[in-house]
Amino acid sequence: MSAMSNMLPPAPVGPAGLTAEQVVAVARHGAPVALTEPALAAMTASRRQVEALATAETPAYGVSTGFGAMATRHIPPDRREALQRSLIRSHAAGSGPEVEREVVRALMLLRLRTLASGRTGARPEVGRALAGMLNAGLTPVVREYGSLGCSGDLAPLAHVALALIGEGEVRDHSGELRPAAGALAEAGLHPVQLASKEGLALINGTDGMLGMLLLACADLRRLVATADLAAAMSVEALLGTDRVFAADLTALRPHPGQADSAANLRALLAGSAIMASHRGPDCTRVQDAYSLRCAPQVAGAVRDTLAHAEAVAGRELAASIDNPVVLPDGRVESCGNFHGAPVGYVLDFLAIAAADLASIAERRTDRMLDVARSAGLPAFLADDPGVDSGHMIAQYTQAAIVSELKRLAVPASVDSIPSSAMQEDHVSMGWGAARKLRRSVDGLTQVLAVEILTAARALELRAPLRPAPATAAAVAALRRRVAGPGPDRYLAPELAACVALVTDGTLLLAAESVAGALR
Repeated sequence: MSAMSNMLPPAPVGPAGLTAEQVVAVARHGAPVALTEPALAAMTASRRQVEALATAETPAYGVSTGFGAMATRHIPPDRREALQRSLIRSHAAGSGPEVEREVVRALMLLRLRTLASGRTGARPEVGRALAGMLNAGLTPVVREYGSLGCSGDLAPLAHVALALIGEGEVRDHSGELRPAAGALAEAGLHPVQLASKEGLALINGTDGMLGMLLLACADLRRLVATADLAAAMSVEALLGTDRVFAADLTALRPHPGQADSAANLRALLAGSAIMASHRGPDCTRVQDAYSLRCAPQVAGAVRDTLAHAEAVAGRELAASIDNPVVLPDGRVESCGNFHGAPVGYVLDFLAIAAADLASIAERRTDRMLDVARSAGLPAFLADDPGVDSGHMIAQYTQAAIVSELKRLAVPASVDSIPSSAMQEDHVSMGWGAARKLRRSVDGLTQVLAVEILTAARALELRAPLRPAPATAAAVAALRRRVAGPGPDRYLAPELAACVALVTDGTLLLAAESVAGALR
């Protein structure tokens, strides 16, 4: 666990649910968790209902029957513990590379949240065991493939449950691969002996895809503001105009995201000597290219798409997803709330938005490198064009990523492959949508880094004219890690450094230290 995790307050997990910020803190930064007393009381009450049902003669799905297409088989009481254990072992059938630690921690926390709602019938000790694993920094090995996003993220959650019963593998707090049983013992935890319905309660949810949605939303909030910074730097470097970002023009089309983006651009470009240098009557340019002029329209649409995705995520965070569910009046009812369509749709929507935001950034970069369109900048921003190639191939890298992002924008949620002998005959593929969105977010980060690296070089080549104080602050932050214009150098490390500064928010914070918090 990181040193930061020791300073973060515990996230209280109870029937009231969690915030997106708490999920990110636990998943990404190792914040601890604590089950609340109302959660323990709710779990105890719902467990009594399940135990009463287990002794009844009427069959109850997941309590006294098999699963999926085998739900018609009645399971006698002496085989029900084996039923739950077999469910976990058989469903832990993932394949492919390991899923990232933050994703696994997110799905563990979100499953704990549903257990704490008192709608699953799991005992408090199951919740305590899952919280104990999170707090000990034990991360079950979950594989890339195995979830269809319906009946929940079955295989990924089953790998977590497998570790909970002392089987399978985990990564310990230092990242070492360990057998689960030994890692649990070393942490002072004991394997759980699953009782009736508890195996099903541990795996029947949209927790993996929701966790990835919440992480992506947090990243995209930062990246869409960073995209405004990149656009401002490019507009300035290309001697574009900021008049098109005026509030009265923006108000003619009242999309909230567009208004926020335009306001950001005005704040970032305020006080620019470069902009002032071509405001007079000698400037004959009538209007800028779309990639400059329409920056707030595109970034604003991304913001509005993100706001919709965050609203869906908020509703999902307030949900109790299991099948069957335990209701306050004592009923235990089957339902279809595990279907991942609501989450899958917005995951796909965000991949579309990320691809287009990257696409417009790449067009601005290309414009700065083209001597025919760059308003007097040297070809490819090279120190000695012809001898030096400048940022020519950086744009190739950017274009390759944008092309990949366009492929990743193809929706996963329109696909469905029936499973479980046609009992599960329509599935969401939400997990797949979430996995590709993570790659999209990473690609967008790299594309914006290339634009910023290029725009910073272009701004410096406009000397002695000085950029706006806000964009100058971003350039200064970049220059603490990456040298300024000069003869060709090994470029890949400089790209990587800029990617890191975009990822951790350093460049954005530098600009905001002058312009104020961006929207």
